[in-house]
Amino acid sequence: MYSFRTVAFLLLLASAHAGAAPVQDYPTRPVRIVTATPGGGNDYLARIIAPALSSAMGQQVIVDNRVSRFVGGIVARAAPDGYTLVVGGGTMQFLPLTERADYDVLTDFAPISQLERSPNVLVVNPSLKVSTVNELIALARSKPGALLYGTGGTGTSLHLAGEMFMIATSVKITRVPYKSTGPALLGLLTNEVHIVFATPGSAMSHIKDSRLKALGVTSAQPSPLIPGVPTLASQGLRDYDLDTIGFILAPAKPPPPLIKRLNQHVVQLMKQGDVKDRLAAGGSEVVTGTPAELAAKLKSDDTRMRKLFKDIGLSPDK
Repeated sequence: MYSFRTVAFLLLLASAHAGAAPVQDYPTRPVRIVTATPGGGNDYLARIIAPALSSAMGQQVIVDNRVSRFVGGIVARAAPDGYTLVVGGGTMQFLPLTERADYDVLTDFAPISQLERSPNVLVVNPSLKVSTVNELIALARSKPGALLYGTGGTGTSLHLAGEMFMIATSVKITRVPYKSTGPALLGLLTNEVHIVFATPGSAMSHIKDSRLKALGVTSAQPSPLIPGVPTLASQGLRDYDLDTIGFILAPAKPPPPLIKRLNQHVVQLMKQGDVKDRLAAGGSEVVTGTPAELAAKLKSDDTRMRKLFKDIGLSPDK
């Protein structure tokens, strides 16, 4: 007869092996990456990743496009078995900070890796006679509310960058909302507005042909995507730091070996030269790391943006 301790040990051992076997065999069927609607940055990122991840894992990886606001909830409710993943970014991160959402980025998901980052670039029409951020600030102070800044939708990086600029400089500029980055830049090119905090991918061609003038980037460090353009922080806007990131997550509480395996695959494929080139062409820089590093980044962003959103009246708790 086995003792109680022996039986308990054998049951525990059997349970451990039962849990390990599926991870060892993973994946045995297609993997789904849920992401936002076709044509956006997250969809572009997911479609770069999917073929390479499929090749690495020996199973088909399918991109499943959904309406942006529903992506987080769909994946949060999925089984934590590695067969449903999400490629997300700023919308997924900050939607729960602006309205009631059916998921929490910090508790309902298991981080796998950051994928990329992209700052914004402060651009003006050359007809605006300023060449530095300090000259722009002086002009804005001389004409409170007269300068217009174009944005995409509420809560987007174009909008938040302008709000952060006003807080950091104590100046008043007036927001003109457009549907997206493209129309906002067209408004700048045609002098409907004076300032846009644009994405690198949308602005670089206009900067190169001198149709727009770049005054600064919003990230804490200079960006290789916009060479030669200083940061806002280096021009007196101390602690100004805003970039958007892309990331890949799984539903919360998967087996740790599964996350480790996925992280290894993702980090390796993101180092491929063609992946870096395609992301650079789209206006972002490859940045990967450990699950713990992504968790810390998500937490840091959440803390900073929660305060900002409350200060500008976007918080659902306001």
